Amino acid sequence: MGRRRACNAAGVQHGPVRGSTARRREVPALQRQTERKGGDSRVSSELRKLCVEDFPAKRERPPRRESAPDSNAESYEIVFGIAPCLLALTQGRRKVRKLLVKDGEASQRASVLKVCEEARRRGVQVHRVTKKDLDRMSSGRVHQGVCLQASPLSYLAENHGDHAPRTKDGNLPVWLVLEGIQDPMNLGAILRSAYFLGVDRVASGLRHSCPLSPVVSKASSGVMEVMGVYGYDSLEEMLRLKAVQGWQVVGTVGAEVEASQVPVSRCSDFRMTRPTLLLMGGEGEGLSRELLSLCRTLLTIPAGRDLFAGIESLNVSVAAGILLHSLLGGCL
Repeated sequence: MGRRRACNAAGVQHGPVRGSTARRREVPALQRQTERKGGDSRVSSELRKLCVEDFPAKRERPPRRESAPDSNAESYEIVFGIAPCLLALTQGRRKVRKLLVKDGEASQRASVLKVCEEARRRGVQVHRVTKKDLDRMSSGRVHQGVCLQASPLSYLAENHGDHAPRTKDGNLPVWLVLEGIQDPMNLGAILRSAYFLGVDRVASGLRHSCPLSPVVSKASSGVMEVMGVYGYDSLEEMLRLKAVQGWQVVGTVGAEVEASQVPVSRCSDFRMTRPTLLLMGGEGEGLSRELLSLCRTLLTIPAGRDLFAGIESLNVSVAAGILLHSLLGGCL
């Protein structure tokens, strides 16, 4: 320890160093001490640092650089589940990098083989990995033995030239407009119902809304891969424009609605006579006052019993399914 303190004193240079011969004698002494103290990595490291600082010519070789991570991986995300992976491959809306399949008997299931065959048909690499790897990639969610590394999906921009009053089959068009849906599971369930019941477009505000993530795709059973979701910076502006074009703006409220200047009716009593925009608000808060002020009618779902406080409303995805079926049930 005494020898180490001496070296530290020399390192901080409390006193001037007289003559170059003294410095020349220090080098072999320090080097010999470094070799003798090889078992003590801490002391050796300190002494080696002093040598480097005092004698630049004797500097150690710089440490080898670690290989840089694949920068392309940052632009990809992990889609998981049979239906999302299969539809992501078949729809071609994503740039697919590789398919990862759980090794073992599970990979021989017909549903998994179908995904693998589709990947090979499209020139996508198929990799066999462990369940632990898939669990990690999907953050512990239900992946059903397959994950797909692919580019993310984004909200679509509206085509302002689309002013057609009717759909191809002659039915009045219906758009589902979502404000502030933040739960990806709810958004996925809404997309699944909207697709099944025949909604022509799903629109969402871009602020305070969840992104189109792999969780949304899984909750929608892959519908997100098929049905594009349009995003708007200003839902209010879009609704005003559609109202000028002859669309009716219909809002939704809970069963216990406060006094409103806008007519409120049961969803089962409402009949569409024009192209319709059905508005649904986020979990808990519902529609904002700005959007409620643009509605010409408000729809509500009547309860089948007296409800306790705190459970007097439906989950937003369940309510969306009931309301859409009420509007579109006659078209099915």
